[in-house]
Amino acid sequence: MDTMKLLLGATVALLLGALAVSWQGMNNGVKNTSPDELARLEKQIKELRNEQDNLKLQRDLQQLRNSAAETPSPAMSELEAVKLQAEQNRRALEEIERQKRDEALDKKANDEEEVELAKRNLESKDGELRRARLISQSLLIGRVKEYVLDPQFGGFITFDILMPEQVQSGTILAIRRKTGILGQLKVTEISSEGAIASPLPGFGEASPQPGDELILPPQY
Repeated sequence: MDTMKLLLGATVALLLGALAVSWQGMNNGVKNTSPDELARLEKQIKELRNEQDNLKLQRDLQQLRNSAAETPSPAMSELEAVKLQAEQNRRALEEIERQKRDEALDKKANDEEEVELAKRNLESKDGELRRARLISQSLLIGRVKEYVLDPQFGGFITFDILMPEQVQSGTILAIRRKTGILGQLKVTEISSEGAIASPLPGFGEASPQPGDELILPPQY
């Protein structure tokens, strides 16, 4: 762009010079103007015009190249189309997989619901099944550490507390073994090392064993 300005400026200067010479020739006569000078000016003007034409041609070629670079070639267009199709196929596969997962989860939920309904139907006919389910689903509150049989006081257990927020002095706990209850105990003492509980009347014949689970008695 700077070269074009310089050449245009030089052309204007030469044209002004030629105009001045022509004006001078009109005032003083052509004889006072050197033929060599006129020939030199005409040659320079011709060269500048040729240079202008050459620059214009280069500018047009550059614009043509820029336009071609902005327009994607057929090969590039086909490649973009292939990429777009591949992306669409990938998304379609992901959607199919998502639908399959949702259907599997729905089926599992329906199956579990049917199983649960079947259990409830059986429990409505058999109270022992319902009782066993409630016992097995009760939260684990503690675990028996030791059973101490005391002839004077009738014995007591020590146990580890697993859910401190559920245990306080006077809390009634039940000993769970599998899906049955051996008996109930009353918490009499709580310390940082655990707690002590005494069996309540009606305790079964089986003795508590280390590892037996302590739960809150379920409401049948």
